[in-house]
Amino acid sequence: MAKYLLIVDFQSGPDDSPMSQWSDQEVAAHLDYYGRLNAELTERGELVGGEVLTGPDLAKVVTSDGTTKVVLDGPFQEFKEWVAGYQIVDVDSEERALEIAALVSAVPGRGGVPTQQPIQVRRIMESGPADVEEMNAFLETASNPR
Repeated sequence: MAKYLLIVDFQSGPDDSPMSQWSDQEVAAHLDYYGRLNAELTERGELVGGEVLTGPDLAKVVTSDGTTKVVLDGPFQEFKEWVAGYQIVDVDSEERALEIAALVSAVPGRGGVPTQQPIQVRRIMESGPADVEEMNAFLETASNPR
């Protein structure tokens, strides 16, 4: 079994109309779909957790030099880059994580049409790099290897 993080952001699919323009019935169908999907994944023992996050207008960005903490309002990304929520699934394979991500992407939007929202799928590491050799191996999977 491996754990995967499914990240939902505010990127739209083909219909880029904001949810504020949806009817109450469309919003209810959207939320009901998530409720049914989460219940099914919980029943299967695959859903570890997940949360909806507050809007970025309530977020803070913190930096520190080890002695002084600096807190800024933010983040300052474009709307489509704001993380809306996430789910953590514990599944037998990456393929199953991708299947679940496809189910999340198919959540209904306006008119009951699947949103086709992009869902980022990231495997959760069992442990982080503990030494230089492990960090270098990890960085090989990143876009900026050392």
